[in-house]
Amino acid sequence: MQMQLVVAAVLAIQQPVPPLPPLPGRFPILVAPQLDALTVAFDGWQGLEGLAGLEGLQGLEGLDVLAVLDPVSPPSGQDGQDPTDSLWRAARQAFNRGDYTSAANLYGDLMRRYPTAARAGDALYWAAFALYKNDNLDRARSLLVTQERQYPKAATLRDATALFARIQTALAKQGDEDALRWLRDHAQPAESTRAGSCPSEDDEDDLRVAALNGLLQMDASNAVPILKKVLARRDACSAGLRRKAVFLVSQKHSSETEAILLDAAQHDPDPEVRQQAVFWLSQVPTDRAVGMLDSILRTTDDAELREKALFALSQQHSPRAGQILRTYAENANAPSEAREKAIFWLGQQTDEELKEKVIFSLSQMHDADNNRWLMEIALNERESIEMRKKALFWAGQTGGDLTQLSGLYDRMQNREMKEQLIFVYSQRHEAAAVDRLIQIAKTEQDKELRKKAIFWLGQSHDPRAAQVLLEIINQ
Repeated sequence: MQMQLVVAAVLAIQQPVPPLPPLPGRFPILVAPQLDALTVAFDGWQGLEGLAGLEGLQGLEGLDVLAVLDPVSPPSGQDGQDPTDSLWRAARQAFNRGDYTSAANLYGDLMRRYPTAARAGDALYWAAFALYKNDNLDRARSLLVTQERQYPKAATLRDATALFARIQTALAKQGDEDALRWLRDHAQPAESTRAGSCPSEDDEDDLRVAALNGLLQMDASNAVPILKKVLARRDACSAGLRRKAVFLVSQKHSSETEAILLDAAQHDPDPEVRQQAVFWLSQVPTDRAVGMLDSILRTTDDAELREKALFALSQQHSPRAGQILRTYAENANAPSEAREKAIFWLGQQTDEELKEKVIFSLSQMHDADNNRWLMEIALNERESIEMRKKALFWAGQTGGDLTQLSGLYDRMQNREMKEQLIFVYSQRHEAAAVDRLIQIAKTEQDKELRKKAIFWLGQSHDPRAAQVLLEIINQ
């Protein structure tokens, strides 16, 4: 068996490796480097050590070794068997165990030996992928160029497009001028775009979107000029790319980030681009950005844009932004849904003192939306007990729905909150409030809470309260 391996290796060395002819295409003209037959033979030999759990040469009986090592002679497999099976299986197993050098050589060997086989085009993709995993970027790029030109119907062609963009991005980061030029060219739509080919920002299969995604990995000095050119377009077909570009700009912390987003928020003809620009202004903590968001909030008639501005302000974490939200929440002339949003975002603030001021401020405005928000704070177990108690107190003081307040008692699990509810009932003058205190005084299992209810019944001038107290005394 060892002699067969040596013979196979010698045969492989003697066989010439035909070069791949360059073909015209839309990628730059790059020629895939030839894979050395000796490397293929001996890398394949070494890779067999881990196949199917075999140890050394003892388990190689039954394995068509020549199918792996001989780059020219076709295997003598059974009738109907795909002649590429042995090479494909060996290459795949090498790839799966992380032996990317052997995998690249074996996939490349398959393509050279069987250039018309159904798997030949896909073998080029997997060889390129293995080379990419080994950081052999130039060689990987060349193989993808060959696949795109020579095997345009390969099943992996879309995956190859995404891989090509990743490789170009990595090369551009290393200073490769061709790769940087490719990213710059493909991140922008052509001046005249064919009907039906306008990309969506979520279309990861589109080469332009893939190129834009590549810019996320590049430094701001190289990426921002390209993104500015994309956002300077005003045609409808580039709207999807501009939406993607707005997000990418927000992730690049450069001196131009603020100006680019502000320009897009004000002047882009696409409503969604404007909304996304306003949304991502939340990542720009400057006074100018806060001022622009305030202006949008006060002047726009676009409900979506207004909502994005409220969110962006809530993320600014500056006193001025907080004051703008509070002022808007208190503005009786503002749309009620927008005021609700402002109240909601104010409620997410972590500053307890600020929250307390907001709760008090809203409690002074007799508005159903404000009362509902106070009740939500009271029920929110993520809030501190003190904040929930304050919200509950002001909900009771400002004429909150007593039926709803009465129903809260049985839903509350926290003893302090139940005690606060007893106090809230004691401050209301409706008969239903006395009824609730009487029920607690008679049926509550917690003795201390019963005593609280009895105490407040003693402060009531309702005749029923006196009768209940007498019944309790006579027990």
